[in-house]
Amino acid sequence: MVSMLTLLILVIVVALIFDYINGFHDAANAIATVVSTGVLPVRTAVILAGILNFAGAMVGTAVAKTIASGFAEAIVVTQVVVLAALIGACIWNLLTWWYGIPSSSSHALIGGLAGAVVAHAGVSAFNWNTLVQKVLVPLIASPLLGFTAALLLMVGLLWLVRRMRPAVVQRGSRRLQLVSACMMAFSHGSNDAQKAMGIITLALVSFMAAGYTGFPDSMMPVGDKVPTWVIIACATAIGVGTMAGGKRIIKTMGAKIIRISPLQGFAAETAGTATILTASYMGVPVSTTHCISACIMGVGASKRLSAVRWGVAGNIVLAWVLTIPMSAAFAYLCLFGLRVVFGPDA
Repeated sequence: MVSMLTLLILVIVVALIFDYINGFHDAANAIATVVSTGVLPVRTAVILAGILNFAGAMVGTAVAKTIASGFAEAIVVTQVVVLAALIGACIWNLLTWWYGIPSSSSHALIGGLAGAVVAHAGVSAFNWNTLVQKVLVPLIASPLLGFTAALLLMVGLLWLVRRMRPAVVQRGSRRLQLVSACMMAFSHGSNDAQKAMGIITLALVSFMAAGYTGFPDSMMPVGDKVPTWVIIACATAIGVGTMAGGKRIIKTMGAKIIRISPLQGFAAETAGTATILTASYMGVPVSTTHCISACIMGVGASKRLSAVRWGVAGNIVLAWVLTIPMSAAFAYLCLFGLRVVFGPDA
């Protein structure tokens, strides 16, 4: 029988793998527009985005605390439950990455946690109110806010540059877009890396709540604080994952939704950054994928509604709707498979 300490270490490793997958899956969030407009080559863009993802992940833990304590009590969450949640989320992330669909890693993880907790302890063990308030409401609100902000910002920018020569606008907007892409990468790290921090912290708290020993006390959470080593490890994982790329989704977001210009890219990234940083400050695990996708649609709609390829946009929205239930279903099934491996009481 595998010891609980070994299982905890396995959970931590899988959580960091999820964080790495999150990085290359969501690399497009920060760099799709800056690559598609030719401001930076892919290799340079992903390295820069990786560094800024790391920096953003180091600035706060409000979202991590929501993940660690908001959705289920530690006493009902075992290491196998956390492991099933992570595997379910990874399966969905890899499927959507393979098909180039920009789905939400955040919602995949939360859906996975819901499915695993329900499979282990029943429907009442999961905090559905937190799901509604912290996930489902932002699921609708954040893309709408991002779309509206990007639309209005783009209209304002077009008004400001209406009398400038196109060559001047092109040069200036390319420089501005480089800045906005950096801000977008920073905001992505500030929100998305915290999901893995939260799930590792939940596993550590669950380990302590069950009365197990063997993991160094100095590496355990104190109160509601996320351990420093967890922050650094998750920041590193998402940064390295971002540097690995994600060209399939970059192509979808940078070219298939609309044909984007540097000025449009700047507007989309600036609106997305503002939305995501606000969510990070409030401790809301918002989907950075949803935000930037909606912002890209918003800048396209500022020109004319037909500029947006609504068929592609519809497929993306369908992925948004399916992410939570599908990752929950994968995690639900994974829990029973893991119990065969680790025993029915794990």
